[in-house]
This record gives sequence, C-alpha cells and structure tokens, in this order.
Amino acid sequence: MACGAVTFPPLSPRMPMAFAPSGFSSSSSSSSSSPFFSAAAAPLRIRAASTAALPVPPLNPRDPFLSKLASAAAAAPDPFALASSPDPDSPPYLHLFDSPKLMATPAQVERSVSYNEHRPRKPPPDLPSLLLHGRIVYIGMPLVPVVTELVIAELLYLQWMDPKQPIYLYINSTGTTRDDGETVAMETEGFAIYDAMMQLKNEIETVAVGAAIGQACLLLAAGKKGRRFMMPHSKAMIQQPRVPSSGQMPASDVIIRAKEVVTNKDTLVKLLAKHTGNSVDTVSKVMQRPFYMDSIKAKEFGVIDKILWRGQEKMMADALSPEEWDRQAGIKVADGL
Repeated sequence: MACGAVTFPPLSPRMPMAFAPSGFSSSSSSSSSSPFFSAAAAPLRIRAASTAALPVPPLNPRDPFLSKLASAAAAAPDPFALASSPDPDSPPYLHLFDSPKLMATPAQVERSVSYNEHRPRKPPPDLPSLLLHGRIVYIGMPLVPVVTELVIAELLYLQWMDPKQPIYLYINSTGTTRDDGETVAMETEGFAIYDAMMQLKNEIETVAVGAAIGQACLLLAAGKKGRRFMMPHSKAMIQQPRVPSSGQMPASDVIIRAKEVVTNKDTLVKLLAKHTGNSVDTVSKVMQRPFYMDSIKAKEFGVIDKILWRGQEKMMADALSPEEWDRQAGIKVADGL
C-alpha cells in the first residue's frame, strides 16, 4: 500500500511547502509484509486526504502592518534595513540574509571631552606602573626595605628605557623613622637610593610634597641643581640618625651599634653639606636637634632651588623693579642717597 507526498497550497508563489512522511515506502510489497503497517495505513490515508482538502488562507499582502513596515524600510537610508520585495505578493525580506556583510573593523567609540592622549588604552596593573609611564617615581612611605627595592628598580628601569630623559622623583616620606620618631629601617636604605641616583645617567628632578624628613631630605637635596622643588606647604627636616631598638643585646653589641650610628651621622652630614652648599660644621650644628624647615627656609638653607605654586612665574614676570615703581610714581632719587 503506497502513501505519496501530501502537498499544501503554497503561501506565496515563491514559498512552496511539502510534507513527506518518513518511514513509508512507495512499494506495495513492503507495506503488505507487516501487519502493523497494514493496520495503521488506513487512518493515515484518511487523515492525509482530509488535510489536503482544508483551505489555507493566503498571506494578505495588503496587511496594514506589513504595508507600514515596507514603506518605512524603503525610506530608510540604512542599506541593512528592510526593503520591499519586487514581488508585491511576497512579504518584505532582509537583504542582510541574502548577502550577509561583516564589519571590517570594530565600531569606534567617540571619546569624551575628559579623555586625553596621556590616558592608557587599557587599565594599568597598578598605580605605580601608571606613574612610571610618565617617568615619575613616587616615595610615599618610610624608607623600609620593600620601598627601597621598588624605588631602585624603577630608577634602573627608567634609565634602561631612555637614559637621556629626566626622571621625576616625588617625595613624601619620613625617612627611616616614623612620624613619632621610632626607627623602622637602617640608614643604609636611604643611602642605597642615594647611590642609585648618583649612578644614573639621567637627570633627576626632585619634588617634595608633604614631608621630607631625615634621609628623605637628603634625597630631596640630591636632585639636579636648579631642578629641586618644594610645594608651598611642605616640610623638610634633618636630624641625627637614631639607634635601633637594642632589645636583649649584650653591652658590647650595643656599643658596636652606637659606633655605626655615629658613622652614618658623619656620612649624612657630609652629603647634606655637599648638596646644600653649607659647611660641615653648619650642618652638624643644626642637626644637634631636629631642624624643621618650611619651603622658604629650605630654599634659604640650600635644600631646594624653587618653590612650586600656581601662577608664580607670571606674577614674578609682571612685577616691576623698584626703579620702575619709583619712575611711575614720580619719585626722584636724589644723588648721593
């Protein structure tokens, strides 16, 4: 018993639909050999005949929704928009499905006003790396071993990147002590950074922001002459090195430690005298007690060369000389006075 393909009326001239049941053969011998197929073939034949007789409503090309969609797509300038079919009896279709196109490059996002070229294209791993990209080394902690290691590594890396460009060293540190005066590291931590600065080929410009105390003050004064700066409200202070906590040390070890502290003091005094332009006796005398300096006093002492504050250059350039002030005021200076 054979069962042929059942064909439905097409929705449109371009969209034929056909259904062919699987598992049935057109040969009568195969259907007669199985009692199951002989029993099931009759209701299937009746169902197929009744389905073929059902009328299927055709797709209305004058549907209001489809008409509005086609008109909107035809007026759209976008080439990927919907377009009406040449055949009025068929619904609109997407040209994108007929001939798909891929974007050659990713979409470009317009930059905001606050975006600038110095901003990285992707987030940096950490803030020191972002500052390092601008050749800035920031010391914002006491000079403990981990800080010394990072600072020296950054200085060496910047020299390797470009030995001719300057390096900017920003300092806000209490040196090898805490703000309460307790020793947190050996004086050699500061000397290690100082020696690295002296060995580099790059010019190092130092800027004090906040505080530069003890060994940090030495690093501030060790910058290139003429390029040592200080913020208006920053503080600098030089003091004698302190003896670390002795704990349960024997008396002989305490004496050895004390001698080492005296040696470090003499070294610090000589280096400060070298970079500030003062005599060794002057530096040694002021270091007997903590010697605090504001930005003005630090400039007078020779620790820095210039105080940074906004508008200073313009104001100084616009300032008139005393002679010019007298001339504009009509004041005549008598000869011999």
